[in-house]
Amino acid sequence: MPITDWPADERPREKLLSRGAAALSDAELLAIFLRTGVAGKTAVDLARELLSRFGGLRPLLQADLVSFSSARGLGSAKYAQLQAVLEMGRRHLSESLARGDALTSPDDTRRFLAARLRDYPFEVFACLFLDNRHRVIAFEELFRGTIDGASVHPREVVRRALAHNAAALILAHNHPSGVAEPSRSDEAITRRLREALALVDIRVLDHVVVGDSLVSFAERGLL
Repeated sequence: MPITDWPADERPREKLLSRGAAALSDAELLAIFLRTGVAGKTAVDLARELLSRFGGLRPLLQADLVSFSSARGLGSAKYAQLQAVLEMGRRHLSESLARGDALTSPDDTRRFLAARLRDYPFEVFACLFLDNRHRVIAFEELFRGTIDGASVHPREVVRRALAHNAAALILAHNHPSGVAEPSRSDEAITRRLREALALVDIRVLDHVVVGDSLVSFAERGLL
């Protein structure tokens, strides 16, 4: 049965308009993005098939062009549309931490860091630089690769913090495995960075590890 023959309150688009996007399942949200199905399958059926094939919504959104386009009902045009949607989402979150805005919501800050770092297939170490009123100065990705004492250089973090005239900062890095639990090397480099930054009176407010969930060093009492 085509979706147009479904009861109005069961059609994904009408359901979204009447109840909000949060009321939709992953398959229903994906069906709205797909717009149409394929022969013998509605958009919702196709969405369910794709979610099963890729192992969920996040792996589908992270798929590269070749993997994405090989699936039935998808292609380079859909891939381009999806990347545009994802980038708009990232920029929407970035606007909540625009330059000059004070950090008033830990949740907004963590959502921003998750959006920026979660989908990398390799580790990325970044800093959110703040002034003495905890207003955002800049966000920078500083190092890529395995996060340990050999790849994160305290002198470079100090140099960038001084260049921004920062009074405080939030450290962040991702775990591509999805497991956000801090490692011993994470704790060790955090201590080294705190000590180096303290010499120039710059405070480390937090170190956020991004995986499938987020772990805050400050909340864990690790700072």
